[in-house]
Amino acid sequence: MQFNRIVKSLVIAAGVAFSFSAQAADMTGAGATFPYPIYAKWAEAYKKATGNGLNYQSIGSGGGIKQIKAKTVDFGASDMPLKLEDLDAEGLTQFPAIIGGVVPVVNIEGVAPGKMKMTGDVLAGIYMGKITKWNAPEIAAINPGMKLPAEEITVVHRSDGSGTTFLWTDFLSKVNAEFKTAVGSSTAVKWPVGLGGKGNEGVAASVKQIKNSIGYVEYAFVKRNKMTHTQLKNLDGQFVEPDDENFKSAAASADWAKAPGMYLVLTNQPGKATWPITGASFILMHKVQADAEKGKEVLKFFDWAFKNGGAMATELEYVSLPAPVTKMIGEGWKAKIKDASGKAIW
Repeated sequence: MQFNRIVKSLVIAAGVAFSFSAQAADMTGAGATFPYPIYAKWAEAYKKATGNGLNYQSIGSGGGIKQIKAKTVDFGASDMPLKLEDLDAEGLTQFPAIIGGVVPVVNIEGVAPGKMKMTGDVLAGIYMGKITKWNAPEIAAINPGMKLPAEEITVVHRSDGSGTTFLWTDFLSKVNAEFKTAVGSSTAVKWPVGLGGKGNEGVAASVKQIKNSIGYVEYAFVKRNKMTHTQLKNLDGQFVEPDDENFKSAAASADWAKAPGMYLVLTNQPGKATWPITGASFILMHKVQADAEKGKEVLKFFDWAFKNGGAMATELEYVSLPAPVTKMIGEGWKAKIKDASGKAIW
C-alpha cells in the first residue's frame, strides 16, 4: 500500500512538473495593442494546431520596445518601426507582421457610423485644442446638413507609449505643419488637451462612455465595440471609410526591399481608395538568441500565421502581408537570427 502511495505521489509530481514545463515553454511577447485582436486569434488557432502557446501582453508599443531591449520577452511588438541604427545599437532585427488602420471614433447623439466627415487639418485642430465645439465652422463646412451639437468636444488620447499614437501623430504631422511643430510625432507626445486612456482598449472604453467625445483606435476595436467611426479625407482628396481594401490600397506602394531594416511608415499614401492612417505592426527580436529553441518557436508561429492566418486577419479587418514580402521576411530570418554559436536558427 505504501509503495502504491509513493508511485501515485510520483505520478502526481510528474504531472505537476509537466504542467509547469509546458507553461514555461510558451512563447512570450509584449507590446502593441494595435495588433492584439489578431495575435490573440492566431495564438488560439496555433495552440489548437500545434499545442504550443503564446503569452502576449498588450501593453503598448513603448512597453514592448522596453521589454525586448531588457530581454524579458521572446519578442517585442511595435507599430512604430525602429530605424536601422537603433536596431543595430540594441542587437535587434524587425519584420512586419500585419497591416491595419487607425480610425477616428466619436460619440455624438444622432451621428451614425461612417456619416461624419473629417480631415487631417480638423483633427489636428481638435487635438491641439483649437477646435473645441462640435458645431465649429471647420466641422460644419465639411458636414453640410448634419445636425451638430453646440457641445464641448472631449478629446481622448492614449496615456501609454503607443504605436497607434505614433501613426496618428505621424499622419497629423504630415498634413498640418502647426501640429508637427506644436505636438510632433512619436509613441508618446505632450498633448495640449484631453483625457488619457491606456491601450486601444482604454481609449475605446472612454469614448463609448463619454458623450461628445472623440478618440482614435485600431479598426478591429471599432468593429468589436460597435463604435461610430468617421470618414477621413486622404492624400488624393477623397473622403473614404476604413476597411481592409482601403488598407490594402495604402500598402500597395510599399517597397519593403528598399526599406533599411524594413523601416516603412504607411501613413498618407497616394491612391483614391487609400485609408490615410494605415500602418504595419512590427515584431522585434534579438539577432542572437540565448534560447535558440524558443526563438525558433517564435519564428514558427509567425511563419504559420503568414501561411494560415489570412482569413482570420480579413475577418478582423486587418491586411495580411503579400507572399513576396513574407518570403523576404523568411530569408531575413535565415540571414540575421542566430544562436549563441552563430548558427542560423531558421
